[in-house]
Amino acid sequence: MDSRFLKDSQAWHSRMARRSVLTGLAMAIGGLAARGARAASPQQKPAEGQSTEAEALLTHLHQEVDFTAVPHRIYEALLDAKQFGALTGMPAQINREPGGAFSTFGGLIEGRNVELIADKRIVQAWRPASWDAGVYSVVKFELVAREAQTRLVLDHTGFPEGSFRHLNSGWYARYWEPLKKFLAQ
Repeated sequence: MDSRFLKDSQAWHSRMARRSVLTGLAMAIGGLAARGARAASPQQKPAEGQSTEAEALLTHLHQEVDFTAVPHRIYEALLDAKQFGALTGMPAQINREPGGAFSTFGGLIEGRNVELIADKRIVQAWRPASWDAGVYSVVKFELVAREAQTRLVLDHTGFPEGSFRHLNSGWYARYWEPLKKFLAQ
């Protein structure tokens, strides 16, 4: 009788352990899905600060922002050192060739242009200078014309875990809001 009780007890504990793992996994996936849906919402301004547990695992973000300007104007503002410096209020050095290096925000952000398709796409190997040497993420700006407007679609991938909230809010505070003001001039 003791051996049968022991087997039943082990089976019960095994089922409960599997159930706990599956429940925890489902909750984690649900949390990530909810965060991802919130992060993907166009025009939403996220809060700055430390990433939540679910956000801490994210190494990508997606944003869509509408501008009242044609794609050419936005493309130029992002790749012309003088214009970029004027919109951020900080020095910028930008080599506009594929493979060309850039340094923006007075050296706080640096990288290389990977792909440039005039007025349509900018892909960059991108990093804050504070990251460990050799650590880069990939930033892709897609410019989609919509009559007299442009929808800018940003995909930022491959950044270190724990950086999501800071980067997600940083794009709005350091790029999109200043760019809207710059384009309104």
